[in-house]
Amino acid sequence: MNEAETRAELIDPPLKACGWGEVADTKLKELIQYAHRSGASDVVIISAKNILAEKNLADKCREPRCENYGMSKSCPPHVSGSSWFRKHLKTYTNAIFFKIDVPSEVLFSYERLEIFRLLHEIAAGIEHSAVKMGFLNAQAYAGGSCKTIFCHDQPECLALSKKGECRHPKSARPSMSGFGINVSKLFKIAGWTMNWESHDSGLTTIKMANVCGLVLIH
Repeated sequence: MNEAETRAELIDPPLKACGWGEVADTKLKELIQYAHRSGASDVVIISAKNILAEKNLADKCREPRCENYGMSKSCPPHVSGSSWFRKHLKTYTNAIFFKIDVPSEVLFSYERLEIFRLLHEIAAGIEHSAVKMGFLNAQAYAGGSCKTIFCHDQPECLALSKKGECRHPKSARPSMSGFGINVSKLFKIAGWTMNWESHDSGLTTIKMANVCGLVLIH
């Protein structure tokens, strides 16, 4: 089996071999279409068994200390971490992995909040649609801290402080980093490039990057 065939098997696992039929296959394709319509640059289905959750990656939230560490209920140390996530993955069959491509400079500007907000909204939308289709345990994760993305102008996370409920429960989703999800591995499986150069019509070089989200499907 060559590299392309191996990647294809990882991306598009034989659903019937997993006990899934044509109906589930059709639903997954509908979810992919939904992600594209919502603003995703690319979307793939991968086998849940190929998702890695690594303690050393999750520990990077703490050291070197992320500025959002401890600031929300969906970021460390208030999440269950990589060990729990690995066990949790065993209850899932597939996952929808998607990305949004943007010029690198955008991620270093105030516009990044809009991009990350869209990222979380797409992840939450896929999750919500999947549940309506019958994938009742669908669960979404996305890059970035919800505190910075949705509540950057608020002094504290209401859910964490227990002074109220989350201000954005329909959109905000847990950070992938806090569970040690190996994003570079997922990009390799999908055949995507994390950073590259593009050219506009005037042949101006534009450095590109991406943000990504993951929705577990059972």
